[in-house]
Amino acid sequence: MKGLVILCIEDEAEVRNAIVRDVESFADICRIDEAEDADDARSAISQCHDAGEQLAIVLCDHMLPGQSGVDFLVTLNDNARTRTTRKVLVTGQAGQEDTIKAVNRANLDHYIAKPWSKENLHAVIKEQLTNYVLECVEDVLPYVSMLDGPRLLEAAKNRSQSE
Repeated sequence: MKGLVILCIEDEAEVRNAIVRDVESFADICRIDEAEDADDARSAISQCHDAGEQLAIVLCDHMLPGQSGVDFLVTLNDNARTRTTRKVLVTGQAGQEDTIKAVNRANLDHYIAKPWSKENLHAVIKEQLTNYVLECVEDVLPYVSMLDGPRLLEAAKNRSQSE
């Protein structure tokens, strides 16, 4: 089983630490990584691929130094290696135009407004990880207890019947 990775991209250290802390419960099935800007994120993604891991989810702020989060998510969607990565914008400052761009050009999977609630963040991560596993992971059974078990079991059943 290849390791799954959740990458949190946020330039404010306190906010980044809070997001990482709030997603720690997924550390049993995913490695949690962090980056402070788009360049740092590209390096983390390269290391992820070099290690044979799968970048499952990117949680990305919009207001980043250098390249905006929305523009970074567009580049992920344009790259065949990261196109299937689930993209979640976690921001309080993306305007309507940027949000539309994220939906239309980055294939945004979810938008979370700051400040977020831990419960909502967990629900979004669980849903997006489940979607990623269903789409990109051959053996879904190791994820049944942490993610949407009924959906994953149904998929496993359907996959075994089609073989």
